[in-house]
Amino acid sequence: MENNQTVAFHTLGCKVNQYDTQAMRERFEQAGYRTVDFEEAADVYVVNTCTVTGTGDKKSMQMIRRCHRRNPAAAIVVTGCLAQRAADELTLPGVRLVLGTQRRGEVVELLRRALAEDCALVAVETLRQAPFERLTVHAHEGHTRATMKIQEGCDRWCTYCIIPSVRGPIRSRPLEEIGREARSLAGAGFREAVLTGIHLTSYGRDMRGEATLLDAIAEVHKVEGIERIRLGSLEPVIVTPEFVRGIAAMPKVCHQFHLALQSGSDTVLARMRRRYTSAEFLTACDLLRGAFEDCALTTDVMTGFPGETEQEFAQTMETCSRAGFARMHVFPYSEREGTKAAAMPGSVPRHIREERARTLIALGRELELRALASRVGRREQVLIEELDELGRGVGYTGGYMRVHVPGAPESGIVRVLIREIEGAELVGDII
Repeated sequence: MENNQTVAFHTLGCKVNQYDTQAMRERFEQAGYRTVDFEEAADVYVVNTCTVTGTGDKKSMQMIRRCHRRNPAAAIVVTGCLAQRAADELTLPGVRLVLGTQRRGEVVELLRRALAEDCALVAVETLRQAPFERLTVHAHEGHTRATMKIQEGCDRWCTYCIIPSVRGPIRSRPLEEIGREARSLAGAGFREAVLTGIHLTSYGRDMRGEATLLDAIAEVHKVEGIERIRLGSLEPVIVTPEFVRGIAAMPKVCHQFHLALQSGSDTVLARMRRRYTSAEFLTACDLLRGAFEDCALTTDVMTGFPGETEQEFAQTMETCSRAGFARMHVFPYSEREGTKAAAMPGSVPRHIREERARTLIALGRELELRALASRVGRREQVLIEELDELGRGVGYTGGYMRVHVPGAPESGIVRVLIREIEGAELVGDII
């Protein structure tokens, strides 16, 4: 089908949003639209929003307004978490369709309806009984790594987090569908599959014992052509001896694990309604390191949660140091209206939140350099994804460390001897 119209996409937020955008991109292309760069004038713009922080809200609104300025005649589609939470605030000039975190598979049909009725259609529905939306992706913008969304929703209700209300309850993708998409991606030449979800740790909890996250990983592991499996963000509570033995038995699983810490202080963790202590978190780190000598651990940490004292922040610093993260994503706490934390006493002044974030980021850089230095002299499998400005292949180790490799091809997995650190990245030679 050819309609000579163009569509452009902009995605804010997490890998789940990136997956959802790609699924919508395929729906538009199947309907005859041609995808163009977001900076170009397009007939349709799709903005996939984020509402995890106030910054996400602000950027989402800015992108919507930018689309209208770029082409006042364009039809704008707004979808994602902010659309689910605040649909009525998003019927801005140029917006013809507002979707939430469901019905993305119907995006083309709903847009056509809005244009035919000459209205701003709000198609945001309650998530209380929402099923897993069967979005399927056959291609990705990169050539080597593909994201696979296998889980949706969260019911943890951490006191700072708005996500359960905008993503709905736990829904898990059936194993046969996971296997089918993995085979499709392998057939398209992808070598690494990244398994992701809103709360990946909860995969299978809605299936009444029919499947667990280990079963989902195994389903991808048996697909020929998929050579590496990377796991998205995990809660430390899933890292049991049984889970570690399970992934250790699957050699395709990358030994990089993103464990969400949020705080290293037990009292702050309790106020956050996290379901572990700092000691339990460190035990999870030890279990993974005991099983994988090349283990790389990454994390998320926030600073300035309501009531956070200097002593509690010092406890977070100590926990992060002991965990020895290879990389840390650090951000100051942001109030989200509708969460319990937003009404908590003891608000930490913004400048203190940001100062603590800078201190923690500096620690993160030290830990990252230490992790990089530990790789020098090692042999690593590197998945090459592109060429740098010097013509060297650039890719990632199983531990998700970026490596420059002279003489490497533009794509594919090569065995590399790590030679040195260059900035915050590695340089190695093909063995």
